[in-house]
Amino acid sequence: MSEFITIQVGQCGNQIGSAFWPHVLQEYGIQIPRESGYWPRNQHHQVQPRPHLNDAFHSFFYCPDGDAGTTLKTLRDLENAKIKARAVCIDMEDSVVARYRSGHLRNLFDAASLLTNYPGSANNWAEGHLTHGIRYRDKISNLLRHTVECCDQLHGFLLLFSLGGGTGSGLGTAVLDLLEEQYPHIDRLVTCVYPGGIEDVITAPYNVILSMKELTDHASCVLPVDNKALLDICSRLRSGHGSSDMPKKPFDDMNTVVVNMLLHLTSGSRFPGTLNVDMNEVATNLVPFPGLQYISSSLSPLSSAAMLSLPPGRSMKSDEMFNGVWSRDNQLVKLDTLGGILLGTAFIARGALTLSDVRRNVARLQEKAKFISWNHNAVKVGMCSVPPPGLSSSLLGLFNTSSMVNLFKDVVQKFNKLYCRKAHVHHYLQVDGFSENHFKDSLNSIQDIISSYKELETREPIVLPRMQVL
Repeated sequence: MSEFITIQVGQCGNQIGSAFWPHVLQEYGIQIPRESGYWPRNQHHQVQPRPHLNDAFHSFFYCPDGDAGTTLKTLRDLENAKIKARAVCIDMEDSVVARYRSGHLRNLFDAASLLTNYPGSANNWAEGHLTHGIRYRDKISNLLRHTVECCDQLHGFLLLFSLGGGTGSGLGTAVLDLLEEQYPHIDRLVTCVYPGGIEDVITAPYNVILSMKELTDHASCVLPVDNKALLDICSRLRSGHGSSDMPKKPFDDMNTVVVNMLLHLTSGSRFPGTLNVDMNEVATNLVPFPGLQYISSSLSPLSSAAMLSLPPGRSMKSDEMFNGVWSRDNQLVKLDTLGGILLGTAFIARGALTLSDVRRNVARLQEKAKFISWNHNAVKVGMCSVPPPGLSSSLLGLFNTSSMVNLFKDVVQKFNKLYCRKAHVHHYLQVDGFSENHFKDSLNSIQDIISSYKELETREPIVLPRMQVL
């Protein structure tokens, strides 16, 4: 069974983690008390037991006896079995990680895999990457080794952090560099949150562009998430629900959307299926050139709450799901996936979708989208037989599209607007080991990516004459 280690860095990464683990438990039918504060978002029914899935429990959890069995139903059962999450939680503040030490899920996390400090990284990438990254390098290395040694078939690292602040962007990319150095053959999949223009971090453009060079150099695959896109998605879900008594916690709902994407992404490596997709196949099939590993993701339906807007007894049809995943409204980053060239595409289905449903809609996509000249059939298909809790089927779409250039251009524009005045630059230059060359190299890196995508958009197919038989 494939195993994953989730690495949560910074406040945002650990907040996503706070939503991630309850939803993982929900997938396996583990009961979580409502009063715990970890009740999964948009869940309006009691979790149904799913003991037949306990064989896949090892993917996200370490079971000391080597076999989770079929008796895990409550948090007390997990505690008695001494089961631990395969998680490393890092933050240079203690506010979010403290929940893992004292909350209802405290027994699920190994205290040896939690690392905090005070007083943070001051929204400064250089402080997180160079100061904390160097100071805590050995300690983080030991945390990772401790967690890796508990794995039998380590399949990949899932990194969660934001790019706008200092710890997530700086220390998160430092951990990414460390992983490539010490575990070069294990995939490193990064889900990073881009600021959507509503944040209160003035230096966010600096942190984003400095982080992106590290992501380009060291990540196997990057699944960017845009705060503005998530906020729009959650607003539509709330509006479609039509209920004024829904708790107004937009960030909880936004985190839930990201969590659903991650659970769907890893489903083929965890559960049985007729045409499953392992995680290493994502990078192999969707990343044709180094540096072009930024993948747009979309879900349909977006969450269980989306189903509440449908008439009773009616489920979402397969064609509706496919229309949803290639719609701009369902993208987790604000871009038009079909507006550019598709370098690679993947559809991962869960539940009742059939192969004929998938083939029919792949043919529809090939008619309406523009693929790279050398591969009009650049579509990877996965089918997992286990649906998400509360749904009969769902679909994840992954797109490596040249439309990603729009995100990069927005990053460069915001960076230039700040950097042309040298505003706040002195805070970065005060950090040992940082120089203005970091800004210049990072800007050149992202501009190279933009140029690569543009060159692919205009590249004509090469027609070779048929070989003559002598």
